[in-house]
Amino acid sequence: MVTGASSGIGAATARRLATEGFRVVMGARRVERLERLAEETGGLAVELDVTDADSVAAFVERVPECHVLVNNAGGAKGTAAVAEADEDDWRWMWETNVLGTLRLTKALLPKLVSCGNGHVLTVTSVAALETYDNGSGYTSAKHAQAALHRTLRGEHLGEPVRFTEIAPGLVETEFSEVRYGGDTERAAAVYRGLTPLTAEDVADVIAFAATRPAHVNLDQIVLKPRDQASATRAHREP
Repeated sequence: MVTGASSGIGAATARRLATEGFRVVMGARRVERLERLAEETGGLAVELDVTDADSVAAFVERVPECHVLVNNAGGAKGTAAVAEADEDDWRWMWETNVLGTLRLTKALLPKLVSCGNGHVLTVTSVAALETYDNGSGYTSAKHAQAALHRTLRGEHLGEPVRFTEIAPGLVETEFSEVRYGGDTERAAAVYRGLTPLTAEDVADVIAFAATRPAHVNLDQIVLKPRDQASATRAHREP
């Protein structure tokens, strides 16, 4: 099951896991995109809003068993300093990144454990490892999401379920357009002067982790473009 599957990393992950033989259940709000992807991959498209508990419950009920959950739904809004923080933006980021991950994981854990070889992969970010100016709403949400995910490793130790955190750096998707309220020029500037990761790059890593032998747990994978050293430091060509 892949959340946020209508575009970007989620869509690429659905395609990649389908090539590995998984029947992928794809969830997102933009159902028309999901349906096209389902036709392409042979998967199942189900409307999902991770910020809505009823939507999550309906999504989970569609599938009798689950072997892999990819918590990918999330995102950022705005770049305000703490002193100018917009509470609605913060609320959206925490609902989507943190509580969305909580709802899906909590609901599916019984199925993941009962299948005998479950795996939860949560897409966080280098923002879960660092902080940076004008990004506290997003970095705090990603830190909280990562803390939630990492806690599961100990709470379910000894059970047949694995936990992997995927923490990407700069990935060129719709992420920056959402963060900047649809300002495509500002979004494009985020990736200017370097070669960012693609959604397919991240999907390859997710698929690699998901297809390791059952006794192998890749706890955390951090991936960044070659030209990116940290959340705030990158080499850019003129």
